[in-house]
Amino acid sequence: MRASRLLSLLLLLQTRGRMTAPELAEELEVSVRTVYRDVEALASAGVPVYADRGPAGGYRLLDGYRTRLTGLTAEEASSLFLAGLPGPAAELGLAEVAANAELKLLAALPPEPRSHASRMRERFLLDVPGWYRTADDVPHLSEVADAVWELRPLEMTYRRWGSQEVERLVHPYGLVLKGGSWYMVAAPPGEPPRTYRVSRVLTVRTLPGRFDRPAGFDLGAFWQAYAREFRERMYTAEAVIRVDPGMDGLLAYTMGGDVVASALAAAGEPDADGRRTLTVPVESLTHARWLLLRMGAGVEVLDPPELRAMMAEAVADLSRLYG
Repeated sequence: MRASRLLSLLLLLQTRGRMTAPELAEELEVSVRTVYRDVEALASAGVPVYADRGPAGGYRLLDGYRTRLTGLTAEEASSLFLAGLPGPAAELGLAEVAANAELKLLAALPPEPRSHASRMRERFLLDVPGWYRTADDVPHLSEVADAVWELRPLEMTYRRWGSQEVERLVHPYGLVLKGGSWYMVAAPPGEPPRTYRVSRVLTVRTLPGRFDRPAGFDLGAFWQAYAREFRERMYTAEAVIRVDPGMDGLLAYTMGGDVVASALAAAGEPDADGRRTLTVPVESLTHARWLLLRMGAGVEVLDPPELRAMMAEAVADLSRLYG
């Protein structure tokens, strides 16, 4: 365990340069005192690690020092091939590069990790888009990716919801692949970052010059916050429903597993017939009607009255249609 942590500490200093003891402790999930001991152990083993004092101080390696340790375990090597996602790599224009990297990694691995990694590639496949949908058409993805990498401003024509086309000048901070769809996190100059669906970029032009990416901007943290806020904005109403026994799985598939799990956790005990009364958030009453009609007679709407009336009207229409 400690040997693995010492290697991680060494690689952190090699890849990031100077780091303070608290920063190392946070990355390694240990105490600052443990970092002090680990640095002393590295120095005793002959690793040229030095401490710079002062406000801008921290630990660093001697300039030019590079470790030649390549101790990938079989599991670590295998995980790299799961991260290879050939579809997204091809969309980014990196299919050949990714394939060459896989070949070089396989050639460099010792026999046991190489065999493990080969089996992983043969037996596991990650298919990103969900069922009943295809991946977005993203003809401008490679240009957007280049701008993200090179910190180049973009001028684009973007189709908003409702088919309105707008012109935008943005600084692209990053790309996110979510459920088979690519999203660009970008900020108009002087404004907070926003998200743009790359499939809605109609035209794009890379501008000369570079922009300054905000110091400390964390793409992962931004996306988590955005996803949380999106869910909160999406649900504008609530519905009270009574669910027959055995319908929980279909309800979770229809309305979302996390939504139904929360509703079930807050629900009371089943009635004498095994039915449970749940309060679930919905995007709108119209959307709720469309979802709940898929459940047939296995779900009854109790509240609000407007939604119950909409369900009754829809059922009456179906009865007239089918006689």
